[in-house]
Amino acid sequence: MEKKAGKDRQTTIYEHTVPDGQNSDIRLDKYITSFVENASRNKVQQAIKDGYVEVNGKKEKASYIMQPGDEIFIEIPKPPPPEAKPEEMELNIVYEDDDIIIVNKEADLVVHPAYGNWTGTLVNGLMYHVDELAGDDEDENLRPGIVHRLDKDTSGLLVVAKNEETLAKLSGLFQEKDVERTYWAIVWGTPDEEGTIEGDIGRSKRDRKLMTVKPEGQGKHAVTHYKVLEYFDYLSLVEVKLETGRTHQIRVHFAHIGNHVFGDPTYGGTSVRYGPNTGSRKSMFHNLITGLGRQALHAKTLGFEHPKTGELVRFDSELPDDFQHVLTMLRENCKSEY
Repeated sequence: MEKKAGKDRQTTIYEHTVPDGQNSDIRLDKYITSFVENASRNKVQQAIKDGYVEVNGKKEKASYIMQPGDEIFIEIPKPPPPEAKPEEMELNIVYEDDDIIIVNKEADLVVHPAYGNWTGTLVNGLMYHVDELAGDDEDENLRPGIVHRLDKDTSGLLVVAKNEETLAKLSGLFQEKDVERTYWAIVWGTPDEEGTIEGDIGRSKRDRKLMTVKPEGQGKHAVTHYKVLEYFDYLSLVEVKLETGRTHQIRVHFAHIGNHVFGDPTYGGTSVRYGPNTGSRKSMFHNLITGLGRQALHAKTLGFEHPKTGELVRFDSELPDDFQHVLTMLRENCKSEY
């Protein structure tokens, strides 16, 4: 199954082949809701009625019973997204000049407006911030441009461009991999002291909301380098450097090698992966994971060539309190033999 945007970006296209062994008593409308994100039964039935769905190249009714090998093609017009509006909010801005803003993003903050999060995002807050800077000067052309993103529950540094010229230059640096990005993460297990994880990343066939490592050529090339900073009892603190920047890359790559990011609810990090899961140890991890409420992943450093001055700039951030608390508890209660 593959999801992609239409060439004119005005439609969303889904293509799916019913796998062998598929139950033969599932209706078309019910089957589509199982793999199309945010699709209700009523919306799917309307899309079928409006002619946006084909099975094996033909229009079928919602009651059509799916068979193994059936090829489903869906092309649905995309409604225009609501225009993002400025919203006043507290932002942890660690640096700012006429061209860039460096934000230390807190966890639980969505970066960019999208389905389910049209308001309350970092972009909304930045729009308010730059509008305040511009004041009544209509000649000011300050518009925040997101150069790269962090997952909602990943904390840390990201750079924002304040004009189109800066956005283009910074995007080029990221594309050419001329940016230093260092993350700290707590992971289950005790991986080698240093290593590189390579594996194409793409959408999971089982769940379109998840990413997974794919066979070569079936996803986007991804490379993650890491170094262990500290070993604990069945856990490790690692420094991670990205060579590429794919969706959920760190979380997916570490889950792939069996070292799931601690506390990650999406990729298996909330289970005790190594060591006993009984008594006080079980209780401690339960409390730590519940209290953290997210993956233990923080974008700690960010360095690049300033797009206007050409100067090499580098920023470092402290670990947030929730991450630091987990580290403190591990140091006190999970001494390592390494």
